[in-house]
Amino acid sequence: MNVQRTVTADRGDTGRRLDLVVRRHLSDLHDATRTRVQAWIENGLVTVNGAAVSRVASRAALGDVVTITLPETAPRTAMEAEAIRLDVLYEDDRLMAVDKLAGMVVHPTYKHATGTVMNALAWHARDWPPPQRPSLVNRLDKLTSGIVIVAKTREVHAELQRLMTSRQSEKRYLALVYGRVKVASGHIDLRLQRAPSDRRKVVASTTSGAPSVTLFDRLARVAAPRAGLTLLRCRLATGRTHQIRVHLAARGWPLVGDPVYGTPRWNQVTAPALRSALKAFSRQALHAWQVSFPHPATGRPLFLEAPVPEDLRRLLTECRLAPDPGHVLGHFEGPGVADFD
Repeated sequence: MNVQRTVTADRGDTGRRLDLVVRRHLSDLHDATRTRVQAWIENGLVTVNGAAVSRVASRAALGDVVTITLPETAPRTAMEAEAIRLDVLYEDDRLMAVDKLAGMVVHPTYKHATGTVMNALAWHARDWPPPQRPSLVNRLDKLTSGIVIVAKTREVHAELQRLMTSRQSEKRYLALVYGRVKVASGHIDLRLQRAPSDRRKVVASTTSGAPSVTLFDRLARVAAPRAGLTLLRCRLATGRTHQIRVHLAARGWPLVGDPVYGTPRWNQVTAPALRSALKAFSRQALHAWQVSFPHPATGRPLFLEAPVPEDLRRLLTECRLAPDPGHVLGHFEGPGVADFD
């Protein structure tokens, strides 16, 4: 018997092609490749608000209810379970949150078939009772550390997708950037789209692309002659690929260590020890720090925090942005992780 999946288009889907929307929401299925998804749409297996849509380039609108009928014969590739240590921040019978290490890929790809967060989750979930199985609610770039939310059932996954793109949730990131950010807080409102010359990259524009907004607060800054360094807390009003990295770079504040959108401004720093520390930092200085949202079963607020990783703590200390990182950064202005009975 065919299985159906129903998802609701959120702000991150608004204006995007239907095939890309379906792929995003079926990220837990290995066989939901772009080619297969396009074939499903063309063969009438995808409906929008109850009506079949055969054009893969149809655009989604906020609130569209998209139903996908998964062919019974669609191949399923088993996820290889690997006994990789997971830093579990929270877990109950509906969801869990893990603290991803920088350098770890979230989902298997052609180049990274093993050693991913999903491979580790497959091992962690080996004794879960049916119908529980892990599926990712959010993703992080390989070189970004921090919180990844995991649903245990399809129903919870759909509800978390809705919650995480609503005003009921908040996602905070820590970002160490080059430059002297003069304002205490603000927002970056620039459209984002794939770079025509390299589809792996994203470019910012004032006229074309998907609407994207990043809010920021300045936590600390130092002169660091002649480059300048600032520690920012960023919040996502929309969730786009590489959004924080591209938005900050577009404002002239590239992330320290960003290999794609950054610039090696460490060579402008005159202090030898600090210049060496910045040069040696081998990944983008971005950490998915805190998340809050209502629990999908109880509605009670859930606050999650991933500790600042050691490599970033050392760099902040060397920068003298946070001699006592825990004191400078603080914690969520909330009751902490909610206790669910």
